[in-house]
Amino acid sequence: MGKANPYVHIPKESWPNWTWYAIECVALIVIAFFSAVLITDTFEGLTTEQHNYVITGIFASFFLVWYVVIRGLILKKKILK
Repeated sequence: MGKANPYVHIPKESWPNWTWYAIECVALIVIAFFSAVLITDTFEGLTTEQHNYVITGIFASFFLVWYVVIRGLILKKKILK
């Protein structure tokens, strides 16, 4: 791959690969947080402390399901190479 003309722009080699992981992680954080807040708001009678624990649990479950189940078992893609 390194024997090409040095003046030719190759987009695949210029875009850092880690940015796709960062975009995926930020998108997952946004989706997980808003979903956790919306799901938790449907529960009635929770104290503030219980509300925070439920949000944290739902938020963490999104990460667990995405990175372990979907990405690890179904898509067979390693998180770290």
